[in-house]
Order: sequence, then C-alpha cells, then structure tokens
Amino acid sequence: MGDRDDKALREAAAVLQRGGVVAHASEGVWGLACDPFNQVAVAKLSALKGREADKGFIVIAADAAAFQPELAALAAERAAAVRASWPGAVTWVVASQRFPHWITGGRATVAIRVPGHAQARALAGCFGGPIVSTSANRSGEPPARTAAEVAATLGAEVDYCLPGTTGGRTGPSTIRDANTGAVLR
Repeated sequence: MGDRDDKALREAAAVLQRGGVVAHASEGVWGLACDPFNQVAVAKLSALKGREADKGFIVIAADAAAFQPELAALAAERAAAVRASWPGAVTWVVASQRFPHWITGGRATVAIRVPGHAQARALAGCFGGPIVSTSANRSGEPPARTAAEVAATLGAEVDYCLPGTTGGRTGPSTIRDANTGAVLR
C-alpha cells in the first residue's frame, strides 16, 4: 500500500481506538467497524443500524493468531479446518473466550472471521486486534456497495469512511459451526 493508503488506515484505526465507527470496504459490501470491547462504541453502532442488541456481531481480524483464545478451545482438527479457510469469506461460530455480551448477543458463542479482503484485514491489523464488522446499512435495508451509498444512507453518523473498494463478492460470508463444520448460513 502507498503512503496515502497507510495514512488513511492509521486515521481509521485511531478513530476506532477513540470509540468511533468506521465504514470500510469488505469482500462484497461495505461494512461498519468498531472496537468490540468498547461498549459505548458498540451501542453507537447498534443504534446507527437500528439493530437489536441480542443479535450479536461478527468480529474480524488481520490473521488467525488474533483469535488464538477461541481457536485453542477447539479440537485440533476443527481449529485446523478454521485456519485453512482463512483468509476468506467463511465466518465461524466458536465458544467465546473473551468477547462481552454486547458482541455475543448474550450467547456463549461468537462469530469470527479473517476476511478475504486485504484492506479489511489491514484495518484490523492497524487497530491492533479484532474489530466488529457488520454490513453498512440500517437493519432491514440492503447493504451499501459503495462509499457513496454509505454517505447517502448513513452520512454523518459514521465517524470515518476509509477509502477503498469491495472485493466483488456478491453475497455475505458463509457462517459455519466450528465444532461440527455444519453450514449455518
């Protein structure tokens, strides 16, 4: 990435660290990110989307090592299957080892992914750990596919829009149960 891209990533990460909400490109749609351990930031994101707190959120990271506590709780062959699917558009539901109830929706599990989108991974890496990543839209509406759509639908409610482009995927990530491999979505 060039200096301009690195500067934008650093700015986006700083906004996340301050408790802000960042719009970013991902595999197929634009996403909204925040710090999963900052309850105020997650509440802001939930309010922006009009999303029920009990739905939970997907958390993404730069690499599988960021999810070591969750992967260590799996049987070795299941953890290997999860790692082998990343980076990619496969989200795995695992036992939560550290994520708060406002991320898990009050469940004992959390949905985790290392995305197949280089900039989304770089954003999490620059932030320094896992981040929430949910589609950039109000609940019940179609997700934004461009930065212009994010601006038109969510506008000033987003604290920063990281310049970028989606990876061209047409649907959401596949969601699988990490213990069984079963496809959930």
